[in-house]
Amino acid sequence: MIKKQSRVEVRVKKHMKVRNRLSGTAERPRLAVFRSNNHMYAQVIDDTVGNTLVSASTLQKDVKDGLAKTNNVEAATKLGEAIAKKALDKGITNVVFDRGGFIYQGKIKALADAAREAGLQF
Repeated sequence: MIKKQSRVEVRVKKHMKVRNRLSGTAERPRLAVFRSNNHMYAQVIDDTVGNTLVSASTLQKDVKDGLAKTNNVEAATKLGEAIAKKALDKGITNVVFDRGGFIYQGKIKALADAAREAGLQF
């Protein structure tokens, strides 16, 4: 009998494939995105030393204000703007985008586009 892998197992496998190909440096850190059922999280990470330089999520009050839901495209757009603003305040302009094994459409695409419009380059 054929056993079907769960969505989480498939996503983790895709994420590991992506992570083998890219990593963040001090000059160009990694913008990692995670999406749960209720919230979204974004971090800018320097993988050479293992430090999170900047982070934002839909749990934070400044991102959550004015949102009806924290897991839709509108929330992803606001999160993309917030992470880009925080990164630019720290002097980070270029990043490598790590979609976390998620398909590049919908919320992930909205977050990436909002971060690009706010000034991040990737």
